[in-house]
Amino acid sequence: MPSAQNLPEYWGTYRRSDSGEGVCALAAAAFEWTQHPGHGPGVEFLGDPRTALELGSGEAREAAYLARRGVEVTALDFSAPQVERARDQWADVPGLALVEAEACAFLTGTEASYDAVYSLWGAVWYTDPDELVPLVARRLSPGGVFAFAQAEPIEGYYGPQAMYGNGVAGTKLTVLRWSYTPDMWADILKRNGLTAIDAFVLPGPVPEAVGTLMVRAQAPEA
Repeated sequence: MPSAQNLPEYWGTYRRSDSGEGVCALAAAAFEWTQHPGHGPGVEFLGDPRTALELGSGEAREAAYLARRGVEVTALDFSAPQVERARDQWADVPGLALVEAEACAFLTGTEASYDAVYSLWGAVWYTDPDELVPLVARRLSPGGVFAFAQAEPIEGYYGPQAMYGNGVAGTKLTVLRWSYTPDMWADILKRNGLTAIDAFVLPGPVPEAVGTLMVRAQAPEA
């Protein structure tokens, strides 16, 4: 297993909207969880938060969508180019804070709590859940929602998965993604005190399409 990742360099040049992964081009006008436009749940999967934190927001389209609906949103990404693009795009959106920071470092340093913490093909996929999930659980308001989406796991290949983020013809750019079954994710979340766990794979719109892992859990009520 690689001892370190090159995530800042990777995300500094990688745009989800250009890659076909994660956020689609319609996301400014809709809240898209899956890689298939118009497929799957929308913003209702988050419930009705007053405050929200996005982990790995990229160009922050979904964060802007939430802010325009009156949610106070902090959109977090540790790629300076991604945050700069988001600030250029959404400068006129009230209630949207765009922050350049790594997810675990931010969650460790903040005293804020959130009604919803979410990730769309973002930091949850690229961060060791043994480090990230306990930090998320501590920053959720009572009854708050933790929700995320990423590609469905490949059967039999679980845990950290290494890839060359710059392709095999480029310079070595090591990236890890954490892949688990819905039941495995449910166990991780339960161990960290989260409840009302709903973890499943949403099949793609056609049989041969890659599905989307969808996960939602809640902090206990006070």
